[in-house]
Amino acid sequence: MDFNVRKLAADAGIFFSRAVQFTEERLGQAEKTELDAHFENLLSRADCTKNWTEKIYRQTEVVLQPNPGARIEEFLYEKLDRKVPPRPTNGEILGQFMLEAAKEFGPGTPYGSTLIKVGDCQRRLGGAEREFLQTSSISFLTPLRNFLEGDWRTISKERRLLENRRLDLDACKARLKKAKTAEAKAAAVPDFQETRPRNYVLSASASALWNEELDKAEHEMRVAQTEFDRQAEVTRLLLEGISSTHVNHLRCLCEFVEVQAMYYSQCHNYMQELQRELGSRALIVNSHPAGSPTDPSTFLPLNSPSLLETDALQIEEVQPPASGTRKAKVLYDYDAGDSSELSLRADELITVYTVPGMDSDWLIGERGNQKGKVPVTYLELLS
Repeated sequence: MDFNVRKLAADAGIFFSRAVQFTEERLGQAEKTELDAHFENLLSRADCTKNWTEKIYRQTEVVLQPNPGARIEEFLYEKLDRKVPPRPTNGEILGQFMLEAAKEFGPGTPYGSTLIKVGDCQRRLGGAEREFLQTSSISFLTPLRNFLEGDWRTISKERRLLENRRLDLDACKARLKKAKTAEAKAAAVPDFQETRPRNYVLSASASALWNEELDKAEHEMRVAQTEFDRQAEVTRLLLEGISSTHVNHLRCLCEFVEVQAMYYSQCHNYMQELQRELGSRALIVNSHPAGSPTDPSTFLPLNSPSLLETDALQIEEVQPPASGTRKAKVLYDYDAGDSSELSLRADELITVYTVPGMDSDWLIGERGNQKGKVPVTYLELLS
């Protein structure tokens, strides 16, 4: 092993000197070279960007993957430079359980057929969630992580180097000040009455020595000043690049919002479709109290063909059943598409019921002497 003791000792001495100098600056016992106000603002903005980017990155990880164990596993795979094995989402697992349960209960039963429909919807929701997680990780999390692990590390490295250059410059200034003071003291005119002739030679030698020390200190300070200015310019350019980072993060944030909006819209469409499929069954089941006689068609599978086509149903001839009518609250405004439909206004109450042969997505609605078909998804059935 190549071990340079002299270099190690020199580095340790420099480190110790800088530590003492830094402590004295903190205690106000040593002068410190101050940076200009613009540079300080750049440093403050860079620190603010790093802190908030880190917080947003961590919390986005929590939102996308609430399971801390899964996050740790993904982190380890990433550090080992290995591909993360595919993991089913919670929605996909739930959908699979429902489909397996439907096989046990019988797909022809009302409960089994409903489990099939809900399970299939949950699997589609899980697939949409998987796509959302993958896209969000690429479009939003990856740029944030690249900044924290790439650009910010470079900035931090250059800032530490600038701080060392500043400490070296301040140390050179202190040595120069000390050399000037000693040189001035050595060059002072001696007292001819009390000073022996031999001391004139010593005084001249000391003055020459301090002159040489002063020249050396001035040269070291000029070199330190040049290195400090060069490093300050490099650091300044990196800090000014934070503006470009903000622009890049803004673009990534907009992409994340777009992906999130598409995901929620897709889930909303899936749930609306499921709600339409299950709406008629919920109405029929709830309209018959426990123990009351029921229509055998109640227990037909949801996807069974209707007895009559809806278009053939004459609204004027429809009469409400003796029992089974319910009140419903209108959720949204609805404009009738033709004369067989009933226009609706949000928050109004109407009477609804079903008749044999109707499409499962529709009910018969009555408001006063007005009557017509109304969509199930626009209603909230009241008990």
